[in-house]
Amino acid sequence: MTVKDVMSRNVVCCTSQDTGQHAAKLMKDHQVGSLPVVEDLKTRHLLGIVTDRDLCTKLMADGRNGSTAVSSAMTHNPITCHDDDSLERCESLMQQHKVRRIPVVGRHGECVGMVAQADIALHDDASHIQRMLKMISSPPSTARSSAAVAN
Repeated sequence: MTVKDVMSRNVVCCTSQDTGQHAAKLMKDHQVGSLPVVEDLKTRHLLGIVTDRDLCTKLMADGRNGSTAVSSAMTHNPITCHDDDSLERCESLMQQHKVRRIPVVGRHGECVGMVAQADIALHDDASHIQRMLKMISSPPSTARSSAAVAN
């Protein structure tokens, strides 16, 4: 199975110059937790991604208001995949980078879709889904935390 078999195609995007409030309204209106951030809405060249958590922790918690540009909160150069990538590769990227959503880009870097954990979960068996969620959601291991467990 490939990414194009499960990805969301009609993805709502924002630009890096849009305000945090505008991005939050788009998320609310379209019931999504993240938006690809594109250069402009015509070419949809991917610049980054912004999540509801980004808006909360990087704007609101720092005392910035809703008129602050999305560029202040977004993740630049996010992990991406292509629509012809295998679903296994996409899932591996999610696990490796501890992300729950990955923008899908075309040949010219344009945003053509999004893959979320839920998209994969709808096409897999329960035991595999459980392992995937555990791998993505678990904190990265460090030598310090490993040493604490050993003691």
